[in-house]
Amino acid sequence: MKGLLVLTALFVAVFGRENFVGHQVLRIQPTNEEQISVLRSLAEKHDLGLDFWTEPVSVTKPVDVRIPFKVLQPIKIFLLENDIQYSIMIQDLQDLLDEEERVMKTRSAQPRNTDGYDYANYHTLNEINSFIDMLVAENPNLVSKIVIGQSYEGRPLNVLKFSTGANRPGIWIDTGIHSREWVTQASGTWFAKKIVTDYGRDPALTAILNKMDIFLEIVTNPDGYAYTHTSNRMWRKTRKPNSGYSCVGVDPNRNWDAGFGGAGASGYPCSETYRGPYANSESEVKSIVDFVKSHGNLKAFVSIHSYSQMLLYPYGYTSTPCKDQSELHALAKKAITDLASLYGTQYTYGSIINTIYQASGGTIDWTYNQGIKYSYTFELRDTGRYGFALPANQIIPTAQETWLALMAIMQHTYNNPY
Repeated sequence: MKGLLVLTALFVAVFGRENFVGHQVLRIQPTNEEQISVLRSLAEKHDLGLDFWTEPVSVTKPVDVRIPFKVLQPIKIFLLENDIQYSIMIQDLQDLLDEEERVMKTRSAQPRNTDGYDYANYHTLNEINSFIDMLVAENPNLVSKIVIGQSYEGRPLNVLKFSTGANRPGIWIDTGIHSREWVTQASGTWFAKKIVTDYGRDPALTAILNKMDIFLEIVTNPDGYAYTHTSNRMWRKTRKPNSGYSCVGVDPNRNWDAGFGGAGASGYPCSETYRGPYANSESEVKSIVDFVKSHGNLKAFVSIHSYSQMLLYPYGYTSTPCKDQSELHALAKKAITDLASLYGTQYTYGSIINTIYQASGGTIDWTYNQGIKYSYTFELRDTGRYGFALPANQIIPTAQETWLALMAIMQHTYNNPY
């Protein structure tokens, strides 16, 4: 770990709206356990400002890291001194974000109806909330909005309920729990329109909705999402202050009461994977927990993230296979096969711990332990070329292919009651 102390001294904080000029995303390929250990030590140097988009876990998995310009050359020298190979995935992150903003300015910010909504573009929180209200107004016999709680900053936690009758078993889908994963909120909006468009036209979806409700939370972390638009496009966590620290926020996908506090989450508030002071400390998480428990009859739960092109099932906090592993694995295979049939997009699949990394306090581990058998997490496009800055022209293709996988999961849930 040559030069690590020198690197620490070189970091300079940037205040105001975060600018990413000169920031590069490197793809680092460790070749042995010693190099993985070096990268983990580097990840713990939070004052360097490094942003690990993927974690150093295995020699079979590359590590993507956003590196601020001020420490870029020292980090590259450090890697070479430790014989760690890397390539440049993103030459200048701000260039991608400038293009993203330019494309956003072409959208219709105030469409008159959901047919006029620009599904091929990214939108602000207010625009998504307006879309939700329009969709409900246009489809009063199918769609309603329920508010399951409030975020830390007082924003409503809006959930769309698609229903054709009372006292039905339910399917839950959420997007945007990590706020910078913009393709997920955009896909969630597309899913909502797809449901109202296809009900009564697509026999499979119609059959599902005639017997089950679908709940869709498009912006699961609204404070974080608003912040990505106003202050820091790369913000991941919630926005609740941490007592005694200047660092803000908790990773809402490490805050659930499933192996909480174990390996695969951080106890340090400045970490991107900070688990929080206790399980369900974040209202964005606690509101879903309360909803799941009060509903009592959810049969599938799908939480959608980006990026990496993966479909994952429990567990993340333990290597012990879940009791339904065989069925969940087979269904995941069918879902990603259906997904690939549209554009050829290749996904990997399996349990969280075996496919991506160990992670404690995760959403679907908790939902599975609550008895929701069909609990899955998606990691949408891409595999790192753009990462969290996926161009808007990939939103609709991403949503379309993901919908095929969602339909596979929902149909299986419908056909296999328990």
